[in-house]
Amino acid sequence: MYDYFKKYIFALSIMFTVLLGFNCSKNDDGSKIPTDSSVAIDFIKTLGGTKNESAKAIAKTSDGGYAILGHAQSMDGDVSNKTNEFFDYWLLKFDKNSMLQWQKTYGGTDDDRGSDIIQTSDGGYAIIGSSKSNDGDVTENAGANDFWVSKLNDSGAILWQKSFGFLGADNGVSLIETNDNGYLLAGVLDVSASNGEGNSKSSSVKHAGGDYWVVKINALGEKQWSKFYGGTFTDTPYDVIQTEDNGYIIIGSSDSDDVDVKGSKGAYDFWVVKISETGNLLWEKSFGGSQIDEAHAISKSSDGNYIIVGDTRSKDLDVSNNKGAADLWTIKIAPSGELIWEKTYGGSSFDVGRSISKTQDGSFIISGSSRSADGDLSKNNGQNDAWVLKIDTNGNLKWQKTIGGSGIDFAYDAVELDDKTIVVVGESNSSNLDVPENKGFTDLLVFKIK
Repeated sequence: MYDYFKKYIFALSIMFTVLLGFNCSKNDDGSKIPTDSSVAIDFIKTLGGTKNESAKAIAKTSDGGYAILGHAQSMDGDVSNKTNEFFDYWLLKFDKNSMLQWQKTYGGTDDDRGSDIIQTSDGGYAIIGSSKSNDGDVTENAGANDFWVSKLNDSGAILWQKSFGFLGADNGVSLIETNDNGYLLAGVLDVSASNGEGNSKSSSVKHAGGDYWVVKINALGEKQWSKFYGGTFTDTPYDVIQTEDNGYIIIGSSDSDDVDVKGSKGAYDFWVVKISETGNLLWEKSFGGSQIDEAHAISKSSDGNYIIVGDTRSKDLDVSNNKGAADLWTIKIAPSGELIWEKTYGGSSFDVGRSISKTQDGSFIISGSSRSADGDLSKNNGQNDAWVLKIDTNGNLKWQKTIGGSGIDFAYDAVELDDKTIVVVGESNSSNLDVPENKGFTDLLVFKIK
């Protein structure tokens, strides 16, 4: 009887070990992925008023703090000095202890929404987004939405501002400071509404739809050249980076299969475009499968290659593994555009990536959102949670964390500060569980990971 009992206990222990092995997530290198609970949260805050607020981008600042850009509709609550309930750019500056130093709104009496911010080499800021206004801070509008870019000093005062666009919906999405101390702006050009205008030199191909549009300006905001790239359907850029040869790589999504787009894989692809310093198209690559794949952000790795993050619904061609309805998809490419590796992260529902930034140890922080509570994720609080991950240069998942309530919560950007804490920004309409308060319809969401 005793021997039988020993054998029974031994069998149970083997079964438990096997089950534990099946439920223990591991990276490709065999390392165990830390659980959600192993990541410490310093704080979670919502900011806003009784209407709609959101954060779209964050920039680490030279004083150890950070600046957040998004949009505000409210005239009350945490939003100060706003005179109407149209959307304005909303900029908030925090010190290294996450104390609010100042905030400002920018715009006119129509819809103006900020999408990207950088701290410039002189210690000020440059911000971009889309504007429908032609009054207030905005001196010009060509029709519908225009790119609206402003150069600010270190206190947020406007030094100059410029609008670029034509009759249609031309939406500014991203900007960088270039090696010549100017700026490159990237966004969507409504080619149909512009009647083919948008290139500095006349184009023999006046294709329709929305295209990648880049505008090169000097340090004073004066346009030096502009060019658009794409096909006859929808081509949407989300990020741009300058390369070692002073050219640029622009990434986004495309469902075209003509004109500039030569190798479409499916419905929408990661579409990566390399251009010269003066905007000439050098090469273009499509990555993805037969379903919808959209790239949202790019970062340079320490080995001279580039990592691009977005999401995929595919499970074929370039996408080797699909864990659910949509996965966060990351690819690494060489400077010449060759695919080095690709990896998916997520669970059985919808999981997406929206930003990537390098950390001091050469790894990367990715922000996005998730509806899953399985796979790479240990929990989901509601309809959609903000999601932040850390991966190494080979794509191995070091940790991940979801934040949210029972409502809808998104993360759009994240950055590591000088003290190695991580600040994540987005939006939320939750008021329970992880999210302490909801002040209106949608609030700006910010949280810090220690």
